[in-house]
Amino acid sequence: MLKSFKLRIIIASFPLFFAFCQSDNEKLIELTGSTMGTSYTIKIFDNLSIVKKQSVLQIGIDSLLENVNIQMSTYIPESEISKFNNSSDTSWINISYDFAYVVNKSLEIGRLSDGAFDIAIGPIVNLWGFGPEDRPKKIPDEKSINERLKFIGLENISVDLNSEQSRIKKKISSLQLDLSAIAKGFGVDKVADYLTKKGLKNFMVEIGGEVRTSGKNNKNLYWQIGISKPSKIGGIEKILSLNSLSLATSGDYWNYFEEDGKRFSHTIDPRTGKPITHNLASVSVVHKSCLMADGIATAIEVLGIEKGLILADKLNCPVYLIVREKDRFVTKTNTKFKELFK
Repeated sequence: MLKSFKLRIIIASFPLFFAFCQSDNEKLIELTGSTMGTSYTIKIFDNLSIVKKQSVLQIGIDSLLENVNIQMSTYIPESEISKFNNSSDTSWINISYDFAYVVNKSLEIGRLSDGAFDIAIGPIVNLWGFGPEDRPKKIPDEKSINERLKFIGLENISVDLNSEQSRIKKKISSLQLDLSAIAKGFGVDKVADYLTKKGLKNFMVEIGGEVRTSGKNNKNLYWQIGISKPSKIGGIEKILSLNSLSLATSGDYWNYFEEDGKRFSHTIDPRTGKPITHNLASVSVVHKSCLMADGIATAIEVLGIEKGLILADKLNCPVYLIVREKDRFVTKTNTKFKELFK
C-alpha cells in the first residue's frame, strides 16, 4: 500500500480569450520549499496588504510542515511514529491530536476498502525495501512474506481521538505503521487550513503532487491542474478545473525496482504482502479533503480497475484512471467524474 512517491501534478496556464484586469490591490505570489522528502509549491492570489506578509506566511508554513514530519515521518528516528513503531509496548501511548487524526482517518479508509488500505503495513514495506530499511539483496520469498504478514492488520491498531489527549495502542508488539500514502495529503490540508485562517481566499497548495485549491487564480479562473501522463517522459494527460477541491494521484511507474527482468512496484497489496501486478498505471481522485483523496487513490490503485471503480462510486468520489493495454494507455472514469468535469 505504500506510496512513497507522488506524481507531479502540473499547474497549467492557458491564454485567455477575454480581457481580465488584475487589480493594483491584488497580487499573485509563489512560495516554494522542501518537505516530506519532496517539494511544495503554494500560489496565492489575494489582497496586496495580505500577501505582503509573504515571508511571515513562509515561516508559518515551514513550521507547520516540519511539525507534520516530526509526527509522521518514519525517516526521523525521534518522530512520534518512529517511537511508536520501535516500541514493544502494547498499552495506550499518548500522541498528538494530528497524529491520532490521520491514523483514525486511515483506519476509516481501510475499513471502507476492505483492507486494501492498511497503514499497519510497515513490516512488509520494509521487507521489500521501500521503507527505512535497505533494499533486500534478493526478492523476499513466501516464507518471509507470510512471517511479516502476521504483524500487520487494521484490527491490531486502536486510537482514541481526543482533543485534550489522544492515544494509540497496538495489539502486536512488532506492529509498525506507515503513513506515507496519506501524510502528504494531510500536510496539504493543514497548509490550506492555515491560509484560510489567515484570511486568504484564493490559493493553490501542492506537496509532492497532491493538490488542494481555494477560489480562483489571477486570471479569474478556477485553478487549472494537470494530471501527468504515466511515463517518465512526462507531459499533461488531462486538465481539471478545480473549484475549491483537492486532487491526489497515485501511480506505479515512478518508484519501483527491477530484478531478473521483472518490475516490482512500490505499491504493495497489504492482503498479499506483495507489490501490485495489475495494469492500472495511474489513479486520480477528486475530493474536498486532500487527505481523503490521497488515501482513496492508493486504495483504488491496490484494488485495481473494477473494484476500484466500485469503491469510488461507494464513496461518491470522481476518479480518473489510466490503464495499460498492450502498447498503449486508455482512460476510464466514473459517472461522478463525468458529471463534475463535463
